[in-house]
Amino acid sequence: MNGVRNFAQTKRQQDIVRNAEILAKDFSKRAALYDQNAEFPFENFQALKDRGFLNLTIPKKYGGQDAGLYEFLLLQETIAQGDGPTALSLGWHLGIMMNAANNPSWPEDTYEKICKEIVQDKKLINSAHSEAKTGSPARGGKPGTTAKRLPEGNWRINGRKNFASLAPALDFFIISASIDGTNDVGEFLLPRELDGITIEETWNTMSMRATRSDDLLITDVIAPEDALLYIKKKQAPKPQGWLLHIPACYLGIAISARNEAVSFADTYHPNSLPHPIKEVAKVRERVAKMDLELTSARHLLYSVARLWDEQPHNREMLVGELAAAKLIGTNSAIKVVDEAMRVVGAQSLHAEHPLQRHYRDVRAGLHNPPADELTIEMLAKQAFDKGSE
Repeated sequence: MNGVRNFAQTKRQQDIVRNAEILAKDFSKRAALYDQNAEFPFENFQALKDRGFLNLTIPKKYGGQDAGLYEFLLLQETIAQGDGPTALSLGWHLGIMMNAANNPSWPEDTYEKICKEIVQDKKLINSAHSEAKTGSPARGGKPGTTAKRLPEGNWRINGRKNFASLAPALDFFIISASIDGTNDVGEFLLPRELDGITIEETWNTMSMRATRSDDLLITDVIAPEDALLYIKKKQAPKPQGWLLHIPACYLGIAISARNEAVSFADTYHPNSLPHPIKEVAKVRERVAKMDLELTSARHLLYSVARLWDEQPHNREMLVGELAAAKLIGTNSAIKVVDEAMRVVGAQSLHAEHPLQRHYRDVRAGLHNPPADELTIEMLAKQAFDKGSE
């Protein structure tokens, strides 16, 4: 990765990157096949389990590695250079467990139980909140999924969720549901083995095909009383540093695209020129633009992550920076891949070329939370609410 900075600073961080690079190199060999067939990368996740990466963000007291946000992002960015959908899928699992530790809201015994199952049994967890009628949960729609408390204390839950990433491999689903007879919305933990939980294979997209973000169907599921994790409260949104796994993933894809373009320019020597195209001024300009985008976006990403880790008492002040890092990271990734394709030319459009896959995958970042327009609205609000202070 000549010219692309490695942000690993400590020996522990270097070890994370080194181990992730080994996996990413292997994952890259299968990425095109998983994408073409829209298959979930089970083999990749077995390798991640074998390397112990599923417990990266679990506290030490429960047997995990207790990684901070900075280390989490290093892993995400590196894995994404080999296979973006694998990295994004892993990020949801790791991020949810990090968020549950940073913002405790689950019953402690439930959290401890899930941590131990991940550490010991390599279980996978993800949330499934989105619904066709409500759109993104970040926009405040009330779930159509319902939970009714039964006389014996159990819950009967019915509903349908979409964008359930990792659907074929998940052991636990976290879902939101409107609680019958109240105005409350609760979050529930549902083990996959409960009767009435099924997956409908609806995922047929141009981007991130191997995440298998299929629909989750919940039909008369009887969940135990302690399935309720918490009742959502109407309050100012808490900063969620874990969501930076999203731009880290897309920037990793962009780095892969950049490296592909640089390698091509270094070796491609058309007979119309006396030298490889790396000597062409316009090509050099495009490569420089890619590195400018990556440098600025990644420095912002990792500086915000460092603030999150080193100043936990100031996390409430990072809401704007977190959203900005996501917006800049995902949009920079799109610009980088576009420039890479311009360097490589029409060859990059071939179905077997990795750049066309990167081009499709990075566009998914625009639809991961928070949406660009919500970030702009929030930053404007911060400016006018606090600008006179």
